Amino acid sequence: MAGTSAVFLTADHAKATPVERDGLTWTAQELHLSQLPAQRTPKAAMANALALEGLEEYEPPINGDLRYVESVGVKFVYFDLIRGWVQVD
Repeated sequence: MAGTSAVFLTADHAKATPVERDGLTWTAQELHLSQLPAQRTPKAAMANALALEGLEEYEPPINGDLRYVESVGVKFVYFDLIRGWVQVD
């Protein structure tokens, strides 16, 4: 990982590349998806999931930040509880 946060795509997402999908599978329960932040703040789009992982260096994400990732064509919300980005589309 380039940064300190993780990025989670749905297992059946067709646009994930090998770099963006490393074979690990997490359940909704493990990711606490029922507790995703309801308040979401749209932020600038990112080119790829690796850019999300590296945001801590120059713009630390906060719970509920919402970013569209162009390479996979979906939005991700930052979830402070798991310190990661979760696909919401």
